[in-house]
Formats: sequence, C-alpha cells, structure tokens
Amino acid sequence: MKTRKHMIEFIRKQKTAFVASVDEDGFPNIKAMFAPRKIEGDCFYFSTNTSSMRSQQFMKNSKASIYFYNRGRFRYEGIMLTGTMEVLQDEAIKKEIWCTGDTMYYSQGVTDPDYCVLKFTAVKGRHYCDLKTESFHVDDLE
Repeated sequence: MKTRKHMIEFIRKQKTAFVASVDEDGFPNIKAMFAPRKIEGDCFYFSTNTSSMRSQQFMKNSKASIYFYNRGRFRYEGIMLTGTMEVLQDEAIKKEIWCTGDTMYYSQGVTDPDYCVLKFTAVKGRHYCDLKTESFHVDDLE
C-alpha cells in the first residue's frame, strides 16, 4: 500500500463495502453494505440495524474484515482490511453519522433502538493493483 492517504482516498470513492464477520461455527460471513459514513484515522463507521445478524455476530466475536474494490475498464484495485468491529449505541456517534433518509430504515429516528453504529478498527491489510499484491500493517503506513 502506498500511503494511508491513498488508502483513505480510494475507500472514500467507493459506494459499497463488503463486511465480513465470523459466525458461531467459526465461518466467515460476508455482506455488502453502504460505504462507511465516517473515516477517522484507522476507524471506519457504518450504520446498521442492532437486530441484524451481522451486529449480533460482532457482539459475540469482534474479529472483522472490510473490503473495497474498483473495477475499471483496464485496471482493478482492491483493499482488504482486517481488525475488530464494535457495535456502538452511543447517542453522540449515532447523531453524527445519521442521514436524513435513514428514517426509511429506522422509523423512530436517531433514537430508534434498532439503529446502531459499527466501528471498525483496522490493524492490517492487503492491497491489490496492477497485478501486484502487498500486505501491510496499518500502523506502518505513512
């Protein structure tokens, strides 16, 4: 991975994130989600349902992975990050990443008990571009 700046800029351009959790039998479960609403340092914030299978899995096992890719006409680039996922019910962060259209999913608004925030903290990753793959630790990025 070139730099932290490149990684964040690439991720901000993507509309979809693939989020992986671990189920009760130790198998990975992957789901497409909207891109993170907030990126701060090595942390990525997503909105989701508290009652969702993914949230329930993260409450039991915080190991997680997120993946972003761009398939261009002549170039494919992908970034996978592994780390931990927390399920947050903190009102301040819920308000911070709330969007007006969210009432479609959470009828009671920002205080809806079924609305929560997933906070992913990246530890390491892999970057693929131009037929090259590189592993990296997030702390080592410039």
